[in-house]
Amino acid sequence: MSKVGKEIVIFIGVFLFLTLGMHMKQWISHPMDHIEHLAGSTFGLFHPLYFTLGIYLVLFLTKKIFGFIIGLFIRKY
Repeated sequence: MSKVGKEIVIFIGVFLFLTLGMHMKQWISHPMDHIEHLAGSTFGLFHPLYFTLGIYLVLFLTKKIFGFIIGLFIRKY
């Protein structure tokens, strides 16, 4: 799997984790009503993607920073 493919899988995983974690009660009790009310949200229709993108960027940057720091201490021949 390519690097982009892995990042897409991570993004989808974060999305599912956040949507189920934040709205588990609504998804279990009345999922269709929850989807229909998504358009009327104060954050807008795409608010789950905004929050997911924010969390993903934090995770991505953290991963890159730690990778850079670890790369400073590991010799590559």
